[in-house]
Amino acid sequence: MNLPLKGIRVVTLAEQYPGPYATLVLADLGADVVIVERPNGGDPARQLPDFHAALNRGKRAVALDLKSEQDRAALRQLIESADVLMEGFRPGTMARLGFGYDDVAKLNPRAVYVSISGFGQSGPYRDRPAHDLSYQAIAGLLHRQAQTGQIEASPELAIGDLSSAMFAIAGCLAALVERASTGRGKYVDVSMTDGLVSWMSVFLAPVMNGGELGMAHINAQPAYGVFHCADGRLLTLSVTHEDWFWAPLCELLGLPELAPIKGPERSARESELKPLIAAALLKRPRDEWGPLLDQAGVAWGPVSSLEEVVEDPHFRARGMFRQVAEHNGKTSWYVAQPLIFDGGEHPGPTAGVPGIGQHNEAVLAPAASQEILG
Repeated sequence: MNLPLKGIRVVTLAEQYPGPYATLVLADLGADVVIVERPNGGDPARQLPDFHAALNRGKRAVALDLKSEQDRAALRQLIESADVLMEGFRPGTMARLGFGYDDVAKLNPRAVYVSISGFGQSGPYRDRPAHDLSYQAIAGLLHRQAQTGQIEASPELAIGDLSSAMFAIAGCLAALVERASTGRGKYVDVSMTDGLVSWMSVFLAPVMNGGELGMAHINAQPAYGVFHCADGRLLTLSVTHEDWFWAPLCELLGLPELAPIKGPERSARESELKPLIAAALLKRPRDEWGPLLDQAGVAWGPVSSLEEVVEDPHFRARGMFRQVAEHNGKTSWYVAQPLIFDGGEHPGPTAGVPGIGQHNEAVLAPAASQEILG
């Protein structure tokens, strides 16, 4: 497969979650991603082998001790061959090591330099330590808890980590496009919290402009939520303002008298109408409702367990899961990149997770400095 980033080399010192996910996407799109890790232990996420493997398959790994002048020289040589340098340390750390943006720009003015941090390279919170839950909280994702004072379960998905990874990818690719005309790289400052604030745009803009609060008016609908079926399994209905979903749903559920109720009235009567929907869905098991909802053209989806996701015939048909060989001779299954080019297959994965320093010789040897992962 001729991938769009073939020939691009990404050198990454970013650890844990955001940087590894960003470079996972870039690797699947054809980039030669070289992980630079400390010799003793590598990325701290290696303490969680399955987590680390899911994010770092298909990359190459070198081990360098940046307290050693010899290894710092090796990193400088590697940077000279890089199109992108990515790091995820606290602001100022790379500069103290001698690899801040100004240092890298002197070594390789064409390099795009991407920094991912919790609060960005400037501002009052620049040096504050935090993890994903705190980023979500300060960016307003937990605003309902702020309003009610009721503590809810912490979100399972690390949205701050993943959203910052996607913004890092966007910034990286935009800078590479600009470099094609200017010949020079760019410094990209990615704040995990800023990214979440951006994702909250449809909630925050109305607050700033005196409009209706957030998305509450959209989600406050009787057929928008999670419901039980007769067998105890769960399904979701995602009918919001669309009358063309609501009317056939009412007919299917044996509630034709509710079909003429329009979106705004449904929202106002949510507490009255939602129990009627819930009671109707309790009359059949989920496997019976699925085909009927599909036939009626209603927006719905099963609440899938992780095991059901990996066995889902749609994802299997789309080629979302692939088995590859590991460096230890075993094989592992991984999630493929969710992009398809020119009607082909999903790019990646092509290889498993590298061992610490596995590619030192291949990547750092002068004669092999331009070797690209096949």
